[in-house]
Amino acid sequence: MTEHQSAKPVAKAGMLIRKPVAEVFEAFINPEITSKFWFTKSTGRLEETGKEVEWTWEMYNHTAPVIVKSIEPNQKIILDWGNYNDKTTVEWTFINLGEKGTFVNIVNSGFKGGPDEILAQVRDSTGGFTIVLAGLKALLEHDIQLNLVVDRFPKEIGEHRFDE
Repeated sequence: MTEHQSAKPVAKAGMLIRKPVAEVFEAFINPEITSKFWFTKSTGRLEETGKEVEWTWEMYNHTAPVIVKSIEPNQKIILDWGNYNDKTTVEWTFINLGEKGTFVNIVNSGFKGGPDEILAQVRDSTGGFTIVLAGLKALLEHDIQLNLVVDRFPKEIGEHRFDE
């Protein structure tokens, strides 16, 4: 990179999940599991490159189209999600740590807009994926549904309101 170029901003989150890689991977491709810690509905599994599904968060009345760009069982998932100009790319990498479990690394990229808009998107995505990973960890390691995503924005405080 030259001094006039800058790296494109990305959101990153990662966490150790103390379960085998196949079980952790399945939790992200199988909506029957994913809906217990992230979105509430899906039109299908993430199974093959080019597959399109929709994920819905009923509590927020929001649906996002998802297109699988690449899927390598137990290793990597790459997808595009979002509507029109809001579309970004998300890449999950699953690192098998043997008896210790699986490290999941998530990188969200392709944010658009002015500097303040991009900063807000990176912040929200980093926080969001951290919550998703924490919910997955509780579900798979302890069989507890923490309702982290559902409780992130209670209706009583208004839509996505943060006191800053």
